[in-house]
Amino acid sequence: MRVEQIAVFLENKSGRLAEITSILAENDINIRALSVADTADFGILRLIVDKVEKAKTALKQNGFTVGKTTVIAVEVPDRTGGLASVLKVVETAGLNVEYMYAFVNKTGEDAVLIFRFDEIDKAIETLQQSGFKILTGEQICAL
Repeated sequence: MRVEQIAVFLENKSGRLAEITSILAENDINIRALSVADTADFGILRLIVDKVEKAKTALKQNGFTVGKTTVIAVEVPDRTGGLASVLKVVETAGLNVEYMYAFVNKTGEDAVLIFRFDEIDKAIETLQQSGFKILTGEQICAL
């Protein structure tokens, strides 16, 4: 039920994102979801890829600082209020969302919300008990 995500720290300068995606492409690594957060000096690129260890190795060999974290992928209907329904459950349970991002595979079907929680086990249990489908890394890569 947990998904491995890699986080790449990069300088906030032209071409760095292109360099990372080129390295992944050259190593036959498919990006399934991503998020970029930046400050004036650096950025954090969060990625869900189909070959986590291979991606970490390739990026480290090219001088990037790479970490691995665990996130949860929640599937919700792609409709008005889909995100709100998940966040209401999260709020009621007193869970803290450290960050999140989302993607839609095909409009009008399901959306996938990627969450990083401070209490991951409680989040999984709470969301499953509320009827939400939690995806594995393999399921995300198959989308």
